[in-house]
Amino acid sequence: NIRSVIAYNTDSKIIDNTRSNGVLLANTIPQGGIISGSSSVVQLDAWNWEDAAYQTDGGIHFFMPYLERFSTEGDPAKDAMEKIEDVRNFLRQAKAYLDEPKHEHTNLKSEAVKGLFNKSQIFFVHCELVKEMMIAVEFAKEFGFKTVIIGGTDSYKITDYLKQNNIAVILNEMNSLPALQDDDVDMPYKTPYLLQQAGVLYCISDPNQSSRYRNLAFNAGIASGHGLTKEQALQAITLNTAKILGIGDRTGSLENGKDANIIVSDGDILDIRTNDVIYAFIQGRQINLDNKQKQLYEKYKYKYNLK
Repeated sequence: NIRSVIAYNTDSKIIDNTRSNGVLLANTIPQGGIISGSSSVVQLDAWNWEDAAYQTDGGIHFFMPYLERFSTEGDPAKDAMEKIEDVRNFLRQAKAYLDEPKHEHTNLKSEAVKGLFNKSQIFFVHCELVKEMMIAVEFAKEFGFKTVIIGGTDSYKITDYLKQNNIAVILNEMNSLPALQDDDVDMPYKTPYLLQQAGVLYCISDPNQSSRYRNLAFNAGIASGHGLTKEQALQAITLNTAKILGIGDRTGSLENGKDANIIVSDGDILDIRTNDVIYAFIQGRQINLDNKQKQLYEKYKYKYNLK
């Protein structure tokens, strides 16, 4: 029952740095535990979290325990399966609670996942390997959840299975090594293309905290160098993302009736060498693209008489 949107800090310096590179909306995700709480989409130009809220409590996040982990003690896979079974039992109990016409006492945790059962919320499952993704699909089948996989390193191996079960994928770290030693070294770069070819709905994310999420466009650019067209790569961080998050009717493309969330770049937005965002609009209003890095640049340029 944790709501991540409450903790969204509109005064964070990270926001200015992120939006100055063209990121205008973000899905704020709770961390910690196995079922961590609900995520909300925020727009990155607001005085407080209430004003920032673009879509409130749109998803519940399940961080699936790793089924394969090196350990010298115990049985990690067995421990993981026990935790997964606990989650399954919780959801069964929540369904039974929600099926009751009235309650003597309110169960906050069960009430928090009510939207999963009527499909007003998305069941986001954080997992990487084939076995883990198949368990996510089993949850979707048993409870009828609208399910999205976050991570999905091995998703290219089961594209037909994912498409058949209408499972979307949010790909995480692009600049990483493959999951297994036998995989192609550039497999993370090629995975978007393989999902595109198979007809699986996917999008590209940038969870890297070192870059503070501002390299999203460049992740898509990498994918465009490994099979995707520039248009497909751009869609993977715009319209596809909006569809997966359930806000595709409001944003993600330039269409009549949608919010004017627009960026203008003097150069290829996907190319780290030429990307230069000069204008940005959120819901039709032009936003300030200044940030701390630009201010420091101007400060020390003046100090050392640089032109």
